[in-house]
Amino acid sequence: MRIAELAGRRVAIWGFGREGHAVLKALRARLPAQSLTLFCSATEVEAARAFDPALEIVAGEPDAAALGQFDIVVKSPGISAYKPALLAAQAQGTQFTSGTALWFGENPDARVIAVTGTKGKSTTSALTVHLARSLGVRTALAGNIGMPLLELLGQRAELWVIELSSFQTGEAGPVELGVVTSLYEEHLDWHGSRERYVADKLKLADVSRTLLVNGLQANLLQYTAAHPHRLVFGTPEGWHVRDGMICRGAQAVFDSAALAAPGLHNALNACAALAALEAIGMDARTAAPALATFRPLPHRLQPLGEHDGRHWVNDSISTTPLATLAALESLHGRTVTVLVGGHDRGLDWTPFVEAMRNASAHAIVCMGSNGARIAEALRAAGVACPLALVDNLAAAVAEARACTPAAGVILLSPGAPSFDQFKDYAERGRRFSALAGFDSAGIASIDGLGIEGVQRG
Repeated sequence: MRIAELAGRRVAIWGFGREGHAVLKALRARLPAQSLTLFCSATEVEAARAFDPALEIVAGEPDAAALGQFDIVVKSPGISAYKPALLAAQAQGTQFTSGTALWFGENPDARVIAVTGTKGKSTTSALTVHLARSLGVRTALAGNIGMPLLELLGQRAELWVIELSSFQTGEAGPVELGVVTSLYEEHLDWHGSRERYVADKLKLADVSRTLLVNGLQANLLQYTAAHPHRLVFGTPEGWHVRDGMICRGAQAVFDSAALAAPGLHNALNACAALAALEAIGMDARTAAPALATFRPLPHRLQPLGEHDGRHWVNDSISTTPLATLAALESLHGRTVTVLVGGHDRGLDWTPFVEAMRNASAHAIVCMGSNGARIAEALRAAGVACPLALVDNLAAAVAEARACTPAAGVILLSPGAPSFDQFKDYAERGRRFSALAGFDSAGIASIDGLGIEGVQRG
């Protein structure tokens, strides 16, 4: 859908976060006379009125009747496409679109690498951009990683690297290359079931001319077997990790120990980025040395440093138990106290519990709304390491500080969303950093968002 198609229609915007702001700015720029209604929370009404005095503002969650008054509703990604009110209005003829879909409608000829995955999509996207820029390519980094596409409306780049969440994969237009880094269980509250989550995630395959997937995941290979132009990374015939080296086939190309982003999974993310560039005809081997200058993204296994004689690692982005396991694996051999728990989406913690039975952390501190459920499962399984159950992050940090020996590691890798205590994972990560004794303002930025050209270094 093009923005021009909204002219003269009854249009509403649903959501007043950063995506909603970007939609409003874009529509006002292209359709200044268009009447617009905003659905937002009661706490956002004053800010929305200041942002755009011409808006008609409706506070609170819209029902089917309210949504049905409009021809087109532009909704933010966090609003589930399976809400009963939305489905009822859709059945009555209301069209639902998004900022992502509108950007693709405006840019049908853009050269796009679209990246999704349960874990690894942000780092893979940022690595791909970093490597492309090292080759002198004017490259854009946008999407779910922290910059809505419509904030870049009207700008030009040689290559667009767009991170898509499972909420957005069905909104993308045709892309030159789709990348799927991993596929686990997540966001069941938005999608409604594991099967629907998988189906929604893999909608990216339907619009990808070429599809690049993690060859180490049997389920992902099975789901994508029918794609006519499928490539894989992680296996010996392509870009993969062997004996600590990032390799292309039999050739060792880069020592993964030189990556500032730790762990095998980040080395695999680097393989995905190199394979992505190769898939679109760029010289991945020439770009590979630039991996050494990549700065890890905040809140993703981010080493904060040493304080009070202990090392602190912020992995607040971790919202699944499997992500927590990956974080612990990256710190293998060290004395680690891990902080787990948060908003309860009903995910299965059995793999985490079983792993802790065999090779547990030094200590586990459970917190948040699902903390008691995790602690109970760990105790029932006979996990041998010390366990603690606390209410919130501040208490969890205090407990971890008390039980972690000097030179040990305190790892925040919750395996759950933050909504029980915080606005988002970034706020949780900043709070953890402050509680640990670090300057939380200094860890928040993601390098390279937007459009840049040569970044040699």
